Amino acid sequence: MAPRKRLGDLLKDAGIITEAQVEDVLAHKKPDQKLGDALLDHGFITEKQLIDVLEYQLGIAHVSLYQYPIEERVLGYVSHAFAQNKYVMPLQIKDHELVVAMQDPMDYYVIDDLELSTGFTIYPVIATRDDILYAINKHYFKQGDEYAATTEEGTGASVVSLLDQLLTTGIQLKASDVHLDPQETHVDVRYRIDGQLRKDKTLAKELQNPLVARIKILADLDITQTRLPQDGRIKTTIGVTPVDLRISCLPTVNGEKIVIRVLNLANALRKINDLGFSEENRQKYVDLLNRPSGLVLLTGPTGSGKTSTLYGSIHHLNQDHINMVTIEDPVEFQMEGVNQVQVNANVGLTFATGLRSILRQDPNTIMVGEVRDQETAEIAIRASLTGHLVFSTLHTNSAVDAIPRLIDMGIEPYLVVSSLKGVVAQRLVRKICPDCKVGREPTPMERDIFHNHDVSVDHIYEGNGCDSCHYLGYRGRLAVHEVVTMDEGMKHLLLNQGSMADLHTHAADKGTSFLIHDGLEKVKNGETTLQEVMQLSIAL
Repeated sequence: MAPRKRLGDLLKDAGIITEAQVEDVLAHKKPDQKLGDALLDHGFITEKQLIDVLEYQLGIAHVSLYQYPIEERVLGYVSHAFAQNKYVMPLQIKDHELVVAMQDPMDYYVIDDLELSTGFTIYPVIATRDDILYAINKHYFKQGDEYAATTEEGTGASVVSLLDQLLTTGIQLKASDVHLDPQETHVDVRYRIDGQLRKDKTLAKELQNPLVARIKILADLDITQTRLPQDGRIKTTIGVTPVDLRISCLPTVNGEKIVIRVLNLANALRKINDLGFSEENRQKYVDLLNRPSGLVLLTGPTGSGKTSTLYGSIHHLNQDHINMVTIEDPVEFQMEGVNQVQVNANVGLTFATGLRSILRQDPNTIMVGEVRDQETAEIAIRASLTGHLVFSTLHTNSAVDAIPRLIDMGIEPYLVVSSLKGVVAQRLVRKICPDCKVGREPTPMERDIFHNHDVSVDHIYEGNGCDSCHYLGYRGRLAVHEVVTMDEGMKHLLLNQGSMADLHTHAADKGTSFLIHDGLEKVKNGETTLQEVMQLSIAL
């Protein structure tokens, strides 16, 4: 057995962290959170650094579970619940020892529990938390045919367990959406992770109807209606994670396709400083939010992180002396001190009608979930002209595009000029996995791209692929921004029917950092890859 040393001491001995960092983390970590997890959350260490230190200092081997040949018989010695809660994965029996992959091989309480419950001497090896969770979901998960064999007429605990497992996997993989795609002979399960869909499992066709029925019951939908689309919502807790699930049912030729949008409520509320703004863009956006009145717009396609930025903005503005009212569709996260209104078109409560009523509630600040039509735009603009700060979202490709879009909606240019204070465009790109990030010199073609956008660069970075990121080279996403503020020159162009090219040129002349520039700076800083940013520019 390895000597019982403390993790903090090992990391300090290796020169990775300082005593001050340990004390800072211990003062701010959650009561039940381990030091290693807290250090990872604070960004003081990477998972690779943690594993390297444990492997070198304790002499404990590191294994990758991505394609590890796990013996099926060992799964009976460690329960699924214990493996999932303690981040352990039994691998094989070797010389009267049970080899177990652990995120924290220094957790001697877990080792003692395993030795008592299994009767084996435990031989720990190290694996990353995500790697362990991936293996647990892969090997403990009963196959669809096994569920189908125990399912009778669409009822029973098997379908309940199946749905719980599908959602648990989605949470652990940090998926934004879970897709249940009906095919002619089976059902595909796919997860959208970091913006990309990945096929994970195949379920037996017999499971389709009972699984859809179970989801509809939880979402309070009509289980007898299979020929029309339906939308619903489930608020629940998966494991220890509170989540809000938005359900969409769509009839297809092979049955109903279900898409479950997963909103992790534990991560929903983020501060402005945590949204990935460059220092220049952050200051410009905070200045817009601190204005007493006017209209501020946030633009970008679906899935570009606008909701996170909206809630970060609400959090920034939420103070006792401010009456803040929002109208949303749906209300995704309930915030104390904020009056939030849920759109309900069935009873006539639309963005426009709700906004009219909000104006009679003596508000200081109003957040409108989305400007969808001329009526909503007109009310929002008039509210901003009568002493209220109004911020909302609009679907356009860039910040400058939002200005003529309002005019195309039928808003008079002089009203746009008088009310609009600024526009923020936003996109999401994948982050390089910190555990396998490597630098290299850019190629001549890559240097030309940076040079053409007036960005100097010596090195760029990419991910080689490792077990932490399932050999994709990416883990997580970050936002790329473009902040355009209205000045006298922009107003003059609008009132004199200036073209889009004129508006764009004026914004560039006054030093606006467009999406491509912000993206290239993040490439230069080693946060994302040039490939991600170039895909972003192609979509513009």
